[in-house]
Amino acid sequence: MVHSFSLVDDPWLRLPPVGGGAARERPMRGALLDAHEYGDLVVEIPTQRIAVFRQTLLAVLTDALGRPTDEREWMTWFNRGRWSSEQREMLGAYLDEYLDLFDLFHPVTPFGQVAGLSTARGDTKTAGLIVATAATGNNVPLFASRSEGDAFSLTPAQAAHWLLHTHCWDTAAIKTGVLGDPKAKAGKTTGNPTGPLGQMGCTLLVGSNLFETLMLNLPMGVPTATDLPQWKRRDPAHPLTAGTPQWRERVPEGQLDLWTWQSRRVRLFPDSTDEGLRVPRVLVAAGDRMPHTPETEPHTMWRVEPTGTRSKGRAKDAPKPLRRPLRLQPGKAAWRGLDALLAPERQARDSGEKTSGFATSKLLDQVGALAPDLGESYPLRVELSGIAYGNQSAVIDDLMFDALPLPLAALEAQSDVRSALLEVAEQAEQLATAVNYLSGDIRRALGTEPIPWDKGQRPGELVLHALDPLVRRLLAGIRDVEDLERIEAGQLAWEQLAWHRTWEIADRLLQAVPITAFVGRSVSSGEGKPERTHRVSAAEAAFLKRRSEVLHRAAVARKADKASRGQ
Repeated sequence: MVHSFSLVDDPWLRLPPVGGGAARERPMRGALLDAHEYGDLVVEIPTQRIAVFRQTLLAVLTDALGRPTDEREWMTWFNRGRWSSEQREMLGAYLDEYLDLFDLFHPVTPFGQVAGLSTARGDTKTAGLIVATAATGNNVPLFASRSEGDAFSLTPAQAAHWLLHTHCWDTAAIKTGVLGDPKAKAGKTTGNPTGPLGQMGCTLLVGSNLFETLMLNLPMGVPTATDLPQWKRRDPAHPLTAGTPQWRERVPEGQLDLWTWQSRRVRLFPDSTDEGLRVPRVLVAAGDRMPHTPETEPHTMWRVEPTGTRSKGRAKDAPKPLRRPLRLQPGKAAWRGLDALLAPERQARDSGEKTSGFATSKLLDQVGALAPDLGESYPLRVELSGIAYGNQSAVIDDLMFDALPLPLAALEAQSDVRSALLEVAEQAEQLATAVNYLSGDIRRALGTEPIPWDKGQRPGELVLHALDPLVRRLLAGIRDVEDLERIEAGQLAWEQLAWHRTWEIADRLLQAVPITAFVGRSVSSGEGKPERTHRVSAAEAAFLKRRSEVLHRAAVARKADKASRGQ
């Protein structure tokens, strides 16, 4: 039986209408042509969203319409609030022309797959292999409700999402060896890296509706002549074909090649069931490998390596330091990385001989340059997503996701808003450090050593957790603030709230100290040196001093308030 599921005309993208309402699955044709009518794409896990945008929506849009060549053209497109009649005709004609290439189960050119892909023994695996949250092999998520032995099948819409996710985020290590792959040995291939997005922390810009989100993630510039999406490289005769089991290590030809990178050779096996068409089995083999993330990658922030640690293969007279994608850290809120997020390319923080620098994503840098035209009150949101892998990157340890409202003014290098936000983020870190110092001093007074920085949970993490909603409130509230006086008022309000939240954590530590510890403990500092006495009272006094130094506006305001009341 011949099965079919068209990504163009069958519903698989879950989208709510603008203004609210229930999300429904819609075909890609409707999602693209009427993008202004839909809200944010709804997915099963956050890392699917950027995979869907890159592997389909953005790539189709770019290949069909091209890219705005400069800021003026970009704003012309954006200000319409929807695609023009001419653009809608171009998109529709493109989807009609390449309709067969978007069939998930096409017998010759299945989308994102290799037709007839098979092993020497005809082996397949459960569809859970491509589901990041399912237990398969060594990848057993914590508290998973299924085991590898459970029956597992996907609807065509689910299979489409997880197929795209696999190309972007798949785990590394050993993959099944398939017929036609000359590099497969003993039924397997080794040395496979993770999917390309697994090498970085992804930054997706989100607007007020799907149209704006697509535009915000559309880089300006002229594409290279050889740059093609994967569905246009299905002919086995093409030198960079993605339609055969053979794979190669190479550098992407351009933006379309990068977005639709086929990091795996995959085949979905559909089956008719009483519940409808399902995908119960899959085959995943080795795919194309990138030697490194190219600097044209628009969806990542960058760490500019110290000039003294250039790679061995880099010329000594290279014009600029090596760049590496900046990865997200599990459990670390996005606002704690504002120094990198707000480091525009035109004002990137330089690296030194031994110190790293930062540069923000190319798309954030682009929207920062457009801020005067967009208006500083534009409701931009930045979504950051990533995956933490474990055990040689062969298993998924954690999925990371955070979203921040980001004032456009903060992307201007010399703006007061940017300075205020960076100061707030630094203050939060300093308050966490102050509480960690307090904890260490209390433990010394009790006769024990401080908690090591890399073991256990230190109380400073509780401080950052308590301050998190305050920082996010400030980020949202400062969006349309321009004058310095109001910015200062916002910072004062933040400091006053942070003053109390930090003390709540510190007070818990002090309340837990037994009365006997207030006497203190004397420790020898070495031969010929006086003893040093650790007292809880001294630890508390040092903490209060540090807090006043960090939250200097709140300290001054409290002092003035006491003076006005004659205290």
